[in-house]
Amino acid sequence: MTSKNTICLWFDGTALDAAKFYAETFPDSAVTALHHAPGDFPSGKQGDLLTVEFTVLGTPCIGLNGGPLFKHSEAFSFQVATDDQAETDRLWNAIVGNGGEESACGWCKDKWGISWQITPRALTEAIADPDRAAAKRAFDAMLEMRKIDIAAIEAARRG
Repeated sequence: MTSKNTICLWFDGTALDAAKFYAETFPDSAVTALHHAPGDFPSGKQGDLLTVEFTVLGTPCIGLNGGPLFKHSEAFSFQVATDDQAETDRLWNAIVGNGGEESACGWCKDKWGISWQITPRALTEAIADPDRAAAKRAFDAMLEMRKIDIAAIEAARRG
């Protein structure tokens, strides 16, 4: 990797599966390198796949097959800005439909436990509206949603 800052995600032996899914699901994403352990380590043996280099939407990442010790939480998430409802639906459905789970306010979790915020630009713009009453209406509408419905956000913003 050439980036000075890389996101490292811990997996229990499934880093390559996750990286392949991200590469198939998100544009500007790819699996770029595989590295095998040069010796035994706490959750594996010499020769096991230790790290997977990949990008998600152009962001460099490393998947570390570190074992079962650590789990993911919502304290870290990828936030993906979507341009329209079709893109929002496609990404949400890919994550949730591949063993993931829905959460609230545009959040979902993939089957590896990584959290994703599938956030339409229309939502970001609505809650930043200088008309604070319009922003609050859009925000309140978002609080009732799982996957974001852009038409409903825009209707709430308009009042």
